[in-house]
Amino acid sequence: MRCPFCDFADSKVLDSRPVEEGRSIRRRRECLNCNKRFTTYEKLEETPLIVIKRDDRREIFDANKLLRGLVKSCDKRPVSINVLEEIVVDIEKELRNSYEKEVPSILIGEMVMQRLRLVDEVAYVRFASVYRRFDDIYNFVEELGKMLKDVKDDDLTKKTISQWVHIKNNNN
Repeated sequence: MRCPFCDFADSKVLDSRPVEEGRSIRRRRECLNCNKRFTTYEKLEETPLIVIKRDDRREIFDANKLLRGLVKSCDKRPVSINVLEEIVVDIEKELRNSYEKEVPSILIGEMVMQRLRLVDEVAYVRFASVYRRFDDIYNFVEELGKMLKDVKDDDLTKKTISQWVHIKNNNN
């Protein structure tokens, strides 16, 4: 493995450990020339998973792109990067286990929203606003209404909603 710092052709492995539920191996290496350390990953080459976009374009599934979208949705929210990485790994695993070579982006978006809603509702609404292309406040309120309808039988939620409405009315 070539050193990314000095381009020397040889390095020694200091540590190896499985990652991504054993689907990959992380290796910590040290260059034999400059003694700098770097990390490499060894991963099984899989058949590419193709995503069918809304305009019928096709592109290779990119887990990093999905993770970046999740990170944006969770900006300034109490959600760890580990949780987001688990969501991405879980979605990719489910897609690959379906044995479909091509999957619509709509399916991936719905899978993300299912998981994100359980993790953080604010991040869920942020993701939904981009994914579902909310054009105006009415689309946003409609999505919130669906969320509230799903949890309306929860007494704590009812109490919280009624308190919020009371506070909002008093501030107007």
